[in-house]
Amino acid sequence: MATDLTLRCRDCGQDFVFTAGEQDFYASKGLTHQPSRCPDCRAARKSAGGGDRGQRQMYVATCSSCGGEARVPFQPRGDKPVYCSNCFQQIGGGAGASRGGGYSSGSW
Repeated sequence: MATDLTLRCRDCGQDFVFTAGEQDFYASKGLTHQPSRCPDCRAARKSAGGGDRGQRQMYVATCSSCGGEARVPFQPRGDKPVYCSNCFQQIGGGAGASRGGGYSSGSW
């Protein structure tokens, strides 16, 4: 059985407790590493959008349905349709993409 561990946060340097219950939860999710940040620093990093990620590059393509501009977070290859947000919603959102294999400019 796991016992509580005292760890040091890599961001703020404060000690925090990694409880036996948290360790069991991590194990149930298949996570093998201990947290390196205290709960406050993890929450701050999460609310800041992950820290290092920054803005995602967007690509402009032509909507396969209406011919308008579609902005997508990937470089379209041309072998599948790409839809603007409005057309993507009209064809059924994510469910349409799984049936037809198309891409959308919807939010990711």
